Amino acid sequence: MAREIEIFLSLTLIFSTIWACKDGQVDQLTARQGLDGFLNANSYPTNSWMFPYYYNIQPQSPFAGYANSYEGRIPFNRKPPGYFANINADYYNSQEGRLGFGWWKPVRHPVAKPECVQQCRPVPQFLDGQAVPVLRAESAASMFQNSNILSPIDVVNACGNNATRNNTYWQSPSTSVSSPCSLTVHLDNKLAQQASPICQIRLDFVSFTTAPPTAGTCTDSSFTVEGATTVAPTICGVNSGQHMYLDVPSSATTPTDVKLIFKFATGTATPSWNIKIAMLPCGATYLAPADCLQYFTSATGKVKSFNWQDAAGALQLNNQNYNICFRTELVAGARATQMCVKPCTVTLGNAFFLTGAGAGPLTGTAADTCSYDFLAIAGGFDPVTGAFFDRYCGSALNTASVCTKIRPFKMTFGTDASEPTAAVTAAPPAIPVSAIVDTANTGFCLDFQEK
Repeated sequence: MAREIEIFLSLTLIFSTIWACKDGQVDQLTARQGLDGFLNANSYPTNSWMFPYYYNIQPQSPFAGYANSYEGRIPFNRKPPGYFANINADYYNSQEGRLGFGWWKPVRHPVAKPECVQQCRPVPQFLDGQAVPVLRAESAASMFQNSNILSPIDVVNACGNNATRNNTYWQSPSTSVSSPCSLTVHLDNKLAQQASPICQIRLDFVSFTTAPPTAGTCTDSSFTVEGATTVAPTICGVNSGQHMYLDVPSSATTPTDVKLIFKFATGTATPSWNIKIAMLPCGATYLAPADCLQYFTSATGKVKSFNWQDAAGALQLNNQNYNICFRTELVAGARATQMCVKPCTVTLGNAFFLTGAGAGPLTGTAADTCSYDFLAIAGGFDPVTGAFFDRYCGSALNTASVCTKIRPFKMTFGTDASEPTAAVTAAPPAIPVSAIVDTANTGFCLDFQEK
């Protein structure tokens, strides 16, 4: 009898241990306690059944001055996890090394990053010359047949292809390219790869180098966007690190094809690009405001016109008419009340040079001297003298910095279709005011800071 009791107790211990190890409860206990402490300190609920991905929770108390959570600042309040998600995905791990018998072997499941909205499996592609796992929508069964770590990216390095997945990278082909070279971003809520209706696309120019403009016009090479509600300007030159937000009709009601097009003349330098394409769902808190081609979501940073470079000979582009918007951030626990900009520190280039031949700063008010190429800052003022100006042009800002208290913070950059090589006399209404000669205008680079 004692022998039977001993066997019974041994089996009970074994199965109790297996049950305790289920879903990694033993291994995750220490991490769980530490995370709960952090979440409690920051006013988050700690529902154990939601650990460790809090996609849909909200802070228990809104920030001061806000009815709801602050402008999508919390990265976990999205459904499904979207463009900016960067959270722990240990939930997707099944416990390894469980106790068992001779015929039982531990199973290792793939680690799916949180951006991976659908069940997926990796398919080798090439990114920067090396094989990487690529997101593919597949069945759950297919997902568990491969033990590689998944990466939520799809890579296209050819012309004439379609993109239907979030976080697609479009890279310039490694072989010779014929003009035009295009990629069609197909948005349709009926596609399995697009779980939520899409209302906006964000393009991140990870790298972007084409032939420079000629007198401000992209003649030898160009990048254009077709099919979006947003009218994006034609750009060329060097635009690595820049971005664009493109509004589109909701893909739930209107399937849309947005075409990205590179054109280049025969004999020009081979263009090179790597563009990340993010599909942003309708209603997401991180969408850019309407009619904002660029949108910055930090209290400090740099904002640059397209093709601005800290290099000699870089030229500003013609026909650049777009809004640059800034999210109102929390500064010292309260909403920022003003934003100030000042020229970037440069070594070879010019941080602000929009019109003229280097004669000095110009500002425009009612008697507008910045009619053709200008940077407009509504409510802009000199923080030292208090003088107000709405438009800025010339070869420098008229002061060390320009501030505005008008929220939401926004700037408008406008250039006309040419860089005059001779003075232009006013002839209203076609030419409302005289224009001066433009010589090697470079655009702008400004440091911004919300206060």
